[in-house]
Amino acid sequence: MLNHLSVLAEAAHAAAEHVETPTAWGFGPGAWVALAMLAVFALMLKVGVPKIVAGMLDKQIAEVRKSLDDAARLRAEAEALRDEYAAKIAGAEKHASEMLDHAHVEAKAIVDKAKADTTIVIARRQRMAEDKIAAAERSAIADLRSRAASAAAAAASALIADKHDAKADKALVDEAIGAI
Repeated sequence: MLNHLSVLAEAAHAAAEHVETPTAWGFGPGAWVALAMLAVFALMLKVGVPKIVAGMLDKQIAEVRKSLDDAARLRAEAEALRDEYAAKIAGAEKHASEMLDHAHVEAKAIVDKAKADTTIVIARRQRMAEDKIAAAERSAIADLRSRAASAAAAAASALIADKHDAKADKALVDEAIGAI
C-alpha cells in the first residue's frame, strides 16, 4: 500500500509539471490583467477622474490654507492679548510701587506730626505743672505768712497779757498822748 501511494504521488507531481497555462488570443493571464488595468486607466482619463481628484485636492489645500491663516490670525491676537496683559501687569506693579512709596511718605509725615504734637503737648503740660507748682508755692507762702502773722499776734497778745498790767498800760497811753 505504501508503494501504491508513492506511485500516485509521483504521478500527480509529474502531471503538475506539465500543465500548460491557458491563453486567449495569444495573451496569458498577466497580459490580460495588464490590459484590464490599461482599460481602467483609459476610462478614468476619459471620464476626467484626475481633474476631479485635483479639484478635491485643491479644495482641501484651500481649506488647509484657510485653517493656517485662521491659526496665524488667532496666534497674532493671542500675542497681542499677551502683550496687552503684560503691559497691564507692569503698569499695575508700577502703580503698586508708587502707592507703597506714597504710603511710606504719608506714614513718615504722620509719625513726624505725631512727634511734633507730642513735643508740644509735653511742653504745654510741663508749663501747666510748673504753673501749678508756682501757684502752690505762692499759696503755701501766703498761708505760711498768714499763720506766722496769726501766731505772732497770738504770741504778742499772750506776751502783752503777761507782761503788761494796768500800770504799763497807763505809761503807754501817756506816751501815746504825749506824742500827739
